[in-house]
Amino acid sequence: MRILIIEDDQETAGYIVKGLKEAGHAVDHAADGQTGLELGAAEPYDVLVIDRMLPQLDGLTIIERLRGAAVTTPVLILSALGEVDDRVDGLKAGGDDYLVKPFAFSELLARLEALVRRAEIEAPVTRLQVDGLEMDLLSRTVSRDGRDIDLQPREFRLLEYLMRHSGQVVTRTMLLEKVWDYHFDPQTNVIDVHISRLRSKIDKDFDTPLLHTVRGAGYVLREY
Repeated sequence: MRILIIEDDQETAGYIVKGLKEAGHAVDHAADGQTGLELGAAEPYDVLVIDRMLPQLDGLTIIERLRGAAVTTPVLILSALGEVDDRVDGLKAGGDDYLVKPFAFSELLARLEALVRRAEIEAPVTRLQVDGLEMDLLSRTVSRDGRDIDLQPREFRLLEYLMRHSGQVVTRTMLLEKVWDYHFDPQTNVIDVHISRLRSKIDKDFDTPLLHTVRGAGYVLREY
């Protein structure tokens, strides 16, 4: 998941960011409401975590403005305000879930995963994007920075899986099962060959590589 945390308390934000990154997710952090609003409106996050009490813009105002701009990204509201009326206000503003401080990180993570699953079911994804790399799942086309990239069917499937899990380390076993439909290791270099071909097509002629090898773990597609 790609997650934006809008939280002004540095201790709380650091705790959340550290835990989410250790769980394999890509995380950005905004320490004030205005910065959070700008990031939430401009970037393709899977889910937003928004504190209610923030400098510059409060959390409910951020949510209302995002919804007013047709941003449908799921929102988990964090707040020390835990009365029923407070939770109702948050949900009416456009929040999708509400978690009261203090909280257990395991519950936060479970709620985020549930929000993303729900969003995927409700709105099937037709386009994927990582930085300037774009994939249209309907037309089966791929481009980077406006330049078309020609992929073979297996390469397309491999890239789709990597893009759907951007920012996360994908293991060889995961690729064998999800891309090749193998539930055993055939002890071949088929993954290495296809990764090499894919890297030559999406990275070779561009300044910033997106497809990275994580030694001893697998591969990750990310913007940095």
